[in-house]
Amino acid sequence: MKKIILWTVSIVITLSAAVFQRQTGPTYPKKTDVSVNGETYSIKLVRSLGLDERPVVRMAIYDETVNARLFYKRFRTDDEYTPVDFSYKVIPIQSFVMNKIFGMEEMKGYFASVPQLPPAGKLQYYIEITDQSGTQVLFRDNPVIIRFKGAVPAWVLTPHIFFMFFAMLISTLAGLLAITGYESQRRYGLITLILLFAGGAILGPVVQYYAFGEFWAGVPFGWDLTDNKTLVSLLFWILAVAMNWRRQRPAYTIIAAVVLLLIYSIPHSMYGSELDFSTGEIKQGMIMNILF
Repeated sequence: MKKIILWTVSIVITLSAAVFQRQTGPTYPKKTDVSVNGETYSIKLVRSLGLDERPVVRMAIYDETVNARLFYKRFRTDDEYTPVDFSYKVIPIQSFVMNKIFGMEEMKGYFASVPQLPPAGKLQYYIEITDQSGTQVLFRDNPVIIRFKGAVPAWVLTPHIFFMFFAMLISTLAGLLAITGYESQRRYGLITLILLFAGGAILGPVVQYYAFGEFWAGVPFGWDLTDNKTLVSLLFWILAVAMNWRRQRPAYTIIAAVVLLLIYSIPHSMYGSELDFSTGEIKQGMIMNILF
């Protein structure tokens, strides 16, 4: 019965950390509320686009009397902003999963096209919306940033996510087992290391290569935070497994589990790859814009 409680706590902690990481990351859609003609809409503005996706910014506003315009330019450049008008569209969704499982047949709202940039290229943009009460400007002083990435095939992305999620889950369980005195913490610690190695050290670089053309951008080659988080996690878990190999040393498992939990809670894609437009090179570990 006690192990069931530990499993439950592990699942809750892992899901909470995953949601926090996802929703606080710099590539997660920017959420804001917009009041248009007396009605408030909650919109999500795109901050990450794959090269296999339609390069558009969408606002989920359904009042067709609105006029809206988007202003964009390349990030970290002296370019002038380029204006482009939003247009109201209703786009059919051609997806069995979205149609049958989520009941979504169409996507509607205001759409504005933006130029597609190479992997790691970034655009910044702000929006003007005009309704019956006048014009309001969104994010002119703190523009929204889109980072482009290469298309990552599902055959590598899906197992990568699977292994990383379960590495976090089993790590948390191993830490709780170590705290409560279970000898099985050693076995679950070894499983954590295997999952972390498969998801982070093997599949992670492949994902990175498809997305940004680099297998490894962490130390000693760069300061990409995602790669360095993986490296630190692996080092702590290698130490924990080694120290527990011949006899119980639960303190090392607890430390490794806490480190992985803290690392897992750091927003994903911070200090990530960025294309330097002046040189055409992709730089690693650059601060994107942490004042989101």
